[in-house]
Amino acid sequence: MRGKSTDCALARDILEWNVPEEVLAVLLKDRSTGRNLIWATDDYVARGKGFGANDEIQVAQIADKDHPVIRPRVDKNAEEQRQRSVKRAEVFTPSWICNKQNNLVDAAWFGWKKPDSSPFNTEVAKFDPETEFGWKSTCGKSIKFPKGKTWQEYVKAPRLEVSCGEAPYLASRYDTVSGRIIPVCERIGLLDRKLRVITENVGTIDPQDWLYYAKRAVQSIYGFDWQGDNVLLARENVLFTVVESFNADFFGDESSCLNWTTKSLLEFAEIISWNIWQMDGIKYVVPMSCKPKVTKETLLDGTVETHIEECPGCSKKGNRQHFGTYCKVMDWNAGEPVEFRAIAENGGGHG
Repeated sequence: MRGKSTDCALARDILEWNVPEEVLAVLLKDRSTGRNLIWATDDYVARGKGFGANDEIQVAQIADKDHPVIRPRVDKNAEEQRQRSVKRAEVFTPSWICNKQNNLVDAAWFGWKKPDSSPFNTEVAKFDPETEFGWKSTCGKSIKFPKGKTWQEYVKAPRLEVSCGEAPYLASRYDTVSGRIIPVCERIGLLDRKLRVITENVGTIDPQDWLYYAKRAVQSIYGFDWQGDNVLLARENVLFTVVESFNADFFGDESSCLNWTTKSLLEFAEIISWNIWQMDGIKYVVPMSCKPKVTKETLLDGTVETHIEECPGCSKKGNRQHFGTYCKVMDWNAGEPVEFRAIAENGGGHG
């Protein structure tokens, strides 16, 4: 898997021009529409044609080294951050809070009774944000599984981050508030925990075994967001979490080096493009896809009459059926896509 080394130190901002175009093209796919993600925000309109809220995000737009576009929220200026908070209630969660909540999820799964800790780390009650992350990893100690449960079940257990932003609950490459890089061994994301379990149980002798289970882990984590740039950032963070974990485990090289075959990257990108998707979380449709239905009828006297039917779900009459494009995710057990609303309305009974 490993090829010629490049200058690719661990960094929060993924430089799109360093990602193979074929991989970037898959990461931009909207599996519900068959097209690309849309910007779904006016933040980029000043850049000109093709950057409107309803425009699709194109590889050429974001892979231009001379005109960088996609940046993590922490790298945006204060006014940009403020506007996104006002318009979309975009407020990102610091990693120490993500860790506390992820620990609660694991406590329920493991039957863990100890307060302020989990099999993966011990929380630090009082900490200096300049020197501590808010937890101390148990890395170096193997995770023990409760009777009747296996590590494979943990790897495959489904997890969802709603309104995921850059997906800090799933993939904790950096603190989305402070911007601090989190070393691989200290990461607390739901995917990070699964990858640690894989390494502890599969080992680092056969990379293909590790990659097999890593794919199962990525298939088990889901997330959605309204804004296209966030969805792309979340997808990149999930992909590079796998890359960086692999590099650290197999080469002791904690970096973002894409010394992988394009084929391997595409396999992961394909999964990620289904599991991290763009959605209006209230309507379960692609953002801004609900539009009135317009029909024209030619009358006997030759005049044309136009009929406009408002979306019943948007008309505030209590009808939940929308004209928009309902979002699909992949049911990896069945090997076919399913509308997310069916999962949500069924109480999350999926996989």
